[in-house]
Amino acid sequence: MTATTTHGVDPAAVVHPTAVVHPGATVGAGCEIGPYCVIEPGATMGEDNLLGPHCTVRGRTVLGSRNVLESHVALGGAPQDLGHRGEPTELVIGDGNTFREFVTANRGTAKGGGTTRIGSMGLFMAYVHIAHDCDIHDHVLIANGTGLSGHIRVENHANIGGMVGFHHFVTVGAYSYIGGMSRIVHDVPPYMVVEGDPGRVRKLNAVGLRRNGFDAGQLALLKAAYRALYRTNEPVTDALNRLRAEGPATAEEERLYEAVRLSSDGPHGRHLEGRRTDKGR
Repeated sequence: MTATTTHGVDPAAVVHPTAVVHPGATVGAGCEIGPYCVIEPGATMGEDNLLGPHCTVRGRTVLGSRNVLESHVALGGAPQDLGHRGEPTELVIGDGNTFREFVTANRGTAKGGGTTRIGSMGLFMAYVHIAHDCDIHDHVLIANGTGLSGHIRVENHANIGGMVGFHHFVTVGAYSYIGGMSRIVHDVPPYMVVEGDPGRVRKLNAVGLRRNGFDAGQLALLKAAYRALYRTNEPVTDALNRLRAEGPATAEEERLYEAVRLSSDGPHGRHLEGRRTDKGR
C-alpha cells in the first residue's frame, strides 16, 4: 500500500470543481475525485484511486492505491456502537479494491483495538456494510446487501452471498462460500459451503477451490476431512481428535482442523468471542 506523506492534493490528481477536499487531507497522484465528493481532514489516499460522485472519505481513514469507489460510498464513519465515546480510531484499507454503490465501512472502537481493516483486491457489492473492528483479508467478495456486524474476521478468498446477516465476533474461514440470505451465528470453517438459517456446513467448496488452483489430490483430502467432520453422527471434537491421531496432516487439513478446534473452544461456536475484553457488557 502506498500513500503520499504530505498533506494536500498532489498536482497529478484530478478533482471535480464541486468536490470538497480539506487542506488537511492527503490525496495521491493519479487520483480522480468525482462530483460532490467530500474528503475530510486527516483522510489519507494513495495513488490512482477513482471516486465516483457523492463519495465521502472521513477523517482518520487510510485508503491505499488503485481503489475504485462507485457513487455514494461512505468510508470511515464513526462506529455504530453505543460504547464509542469519540476516541481517535481509524479505518485502514489496502489496494485494488472495488466498492460499489452505497457501501459503508466504519472506523474501529477503542475496546476493539481501534482499527477496522480491509485488505486488498476485494469486491464489495452495493449496500454492503462493514462495521467497526472488522478485519477483512485479501481477495474477499461480498455480494449485495450483506451486513457485517462488529469484530468479524473474513479470511482470504472468502466468497459471501447477498443479504447475509452476521452475528458479531464470527470468523469466516479462507476459501469458504456462504449462500445468500443465510444467518451466520457460528464460525464458518475454511474451504466449506455454509448456508441456511442458521448457517450450517453443507459441503466442500469444490468449485471455488478448483478456481483458485487447488489440485485433485488436495480436494480429495479435504473432502474426506469434510465427511469425517460433518457427515457422521460422531461429535465434531471427537472426529477432530481421531483425524489428528491418524497421522500428519497437510497444510490445508491442518488449517481446517485448527479452525474447527478454535470454534469448538469458543463461546457459542465463535472463537473471537472468547477473546472479548468487554465480557458481560
